[in-house]
Amino acid sequence: MGSSSSSYAPKTVYLDVDGKVQRVIFSRHCSPCDIKELLCSSSNIASNINNFVFLSKEKEDMFQNVLSQVAEQFNRAFRINELKTEVTNRLAMLEKRVELEGLKVVEIEKCKNDLKKLRDEMTSRGGVRMNCNCKYNFTDDGKKLSPRRDVPSYPKYTLSQETIEALKKPTFDVWHWEHNEMLSCLEYMYHDLGLVKEFNINPITLKRWLLAIQENYRDNPFHNFRHCFCVSQMMYGMIHLCNLQERLTMTDMCILMTAAACHDLDHPGYNNTYVLFSSNHHCAVAFQILSMPECNIFANVEPDSFKQIRQAIITLILATDMARHGEILDSFKQKVDNFDFTNEEHVKCLKMVLIKCCDISNEVRPTEVAEPWVDCLLEEYFMQSDREKSEGLPVAPFMDRDKVTKPTAQIGFIKFVLIPMFETVMKLFPQIEEIMVQPLRDSRDHYEELKQIDDAMSELCKWPCVQNTNQKNYTHKNKSSKRGVSK
Repeated sequence: MGSSSSSYAPKTVYLDVDGKVQRVIFSRHCSPCDIKELLCSSSNIASNINNFVFLSKEKEDMFQNVLSQVAEQFNRAFRINELKTEVTNRLAMLEKRVELEGLKVVEIEKCKNDLKKLRDEMTSRGGVRMNCNCKYNFTDDGKKLSPRRDVPSYPKYTLSQETIEALKKPTFDVWHWEHNEMLSCLEYMYHDLGLVKEFNINPITLKRWLLAIQENYRDNPFHNFRHCFCVSQMMYGMIHLCNLQERLTMTDMCILMTAAACHDLDHPGYNNTYVLFSSNHHCAVAFQILSMPECNIFANVEPDSFKQIRQAIITLILATDMARHGEILDSFKQKVDNFDFTNEEHVKCLKMVLIKCCDISNEVRPTEVAEPWVDCLLEEYFMQSDREKSEGLPVAPFMDRDKVTKPTAQIGFIKFVLIPMFETVMKLFPQIEEIMVQPLRDSRDHYEELKQIDDAMSELCKWPCVQNTNQKNYTHKNKSSKRGVSK
């Protein structure tokens, strides 16, 4: 190294010690010769070497600047590995997204392929369902892909415009549809109301969920999957008829539709007086299904939001218990005259009444749709009462096949349950009077007339001269009754 330009400025010596630079500062009173001799003697170096450099303040700053730049370059070099790791992670995420999107495409193509196979099979058997009155048209583009995982097996139908419009009305005939067709109708409702888009529901997950719902309804005469569809379709119809999309939130719409679909899951076909069973069980089954990732239509909903949706669905399912009918209707009557759609409690009460209306709405439907339901319900009642009799248990009069008739079963239910509830809802939605309330009044009048005829025939049969003649022609069960009971 060499010396600085001034003998009196502070001196700094930089030493390379095991590859590390060390700095030594000497007093300004030390001359370069003194420093040189001191270092030589302490290091056993000959005093005549010329490889010392003594830096002035200006040169020291320059040297520090050079060292800083070198250090910065080293830092950048070391950061390359960190950047490489970050880029690798991002690429992995992108690859995962591409894979998931690819799976969706595969699933869609698998559905189309299954549909083609089903159509070919039906055609080979004569194509009976291809020309049915269901107003469905099959779709297929001929593509074939090998599926990478299982997808729902029920075929996708394209609903005609006639069917789409009919779905929105209480007059919809629920008896003309097979299970696959009802599943497709339910699927359409979720899409049409915007629920699939609003809650980012995977369409394949929606199909799996609907299949799981169907599979968890038992094959009872009344409380079966067709009843589930009936209630859900009526809810969909009331949403349109009452313009609820303009007054309630999308979350409310989803709660109403989902609760309607789940409200009688795994119903045993007996009421609470015979088995230890309650609406809590329907709730438990509903959320067992949703707990399966492949069936969770709320997978993309924030946890706090899902918690609120879950509680609201439970509230509505429990509201279908007829033991709470008076309590819920009285609460709604107190609110209806000054109803406030911005009031959370008011809206909650309205939703409870709406699902109750849909659950017991069969008498709102046309005669040919309503009548079969009474036979289904009475059959379920009679199954229970027969079993209660065989076990020596008390039997409710409205379930006893030896006492109940269609008119007696319906008159009280329509007069004291259905009409008061629907007329209360009519105060808030006057547009339901013609299409929902008036059919109930007509049904009440019809059954009262039938009862008068039954009473007259009973009196006539007491006369000895006509008893034998009329006994052969009189049918106490009134199989030709015009309408049928609801739940």
